[in-house]
Amino acid sequence: MELLVNGWGNIVGLVKSFQLTDGLDVLVISFIIYSGIKLVRETRAEQLVKGLLILLLVWGVSYYLNLHMVGALLNYFFQFSVFALLVVFQPEMRRALEQIGRSGLGSNAKGWLFTGVKDDADLRQKLTRGINAVVEAVVVLQKQRMGALIVFERQTKLGDIADTGTVINADPSAQLIGNVFFNKAPLHDGAMIIRDGMVYAAGCILPLTKSDKVSLDLGTRHRAAIGISENSDAVVVVVSEETAQISIAVNGVLTRNYTRETLRSELENLIIPEQESSEKRSRKIPSIRRAKKDEE
Repeated sequence: MELLVNGWGNIVGLVKSFQLTDGLDVLVISFIIYSGIKLVRETRAEQLVKGLLILLLVWGVSYYLNLHMVGALLNYFFQFSVFALLVVFQPEMRRALEQIGRSGLGSNAKGWLFTGVKDDADLRQKLTRGINAVVEAVVVLQKQRMGALIVFERQTKLGDIADTGTVINADPSAQLIGNVFFNKAPLHDGAMIIRDGMVYAAGCILPLTKSDKVSLDLGTRHRAAIGISENSDAVVVVVSEETAQISIAVNGVLTRNYTRETLRSELENLIIPEQESSEKRSRKIPSIRRAKKDEE
């Protein structure tokens, strides 16, 4: 009874001393924990987290039962586990930081920190021209049953991936893309990177997905497409050499059986909408300026 009274008194004391900053602190920690769980869920890191929780449980039991040798061994393990976790969870941590950078806050920071912003209309025109060239080339490759792997770079820069291939930096055309993926061409086995509507590099090596939920029917091209879409926000177009199916990989998800029309529509929706929103913002600026002049 005394324990209950003391416990209730402690709770009442905490409630009385609770402030707005304490609530904000709880919300931030809750969001961090939720984001961490969401990040490692359905990945290999989930099993590692379960293993760590089991070790923590064993450590608690050893402390309670006075198992000195087991406790000492686990103490040594946890002392160096921080550095081990940085290595083991490096892909997940990198993905989390990239997601933060691709968020609205990261995009705004990029606008403040970096100069040389391109004209929206000009960039939108280049992106449309690149999409049209890819669509026309993919349709031809599909008819000839030639494989292709084309990566549209978005906010996440793929310079390290481009370094594994050959930099081209050429204007896009269906003929150029078709020649690169011709089955006798030296660069046809690798991936092509489209940057800002330009054919930036070809013959690039992409990381394969490590997910065990990918269908066994998918070959190396499709696994590479899923892999790079897991590690970046790229949009990847794949043409299967065996089935002649056209697929798109985004955020680790592969969708298949695209036609010329549906492929063009999907690529425009995934790649160009940001430029449309920028155009809307630019339309608002002149109206604001006119309003200020009227006030003057």
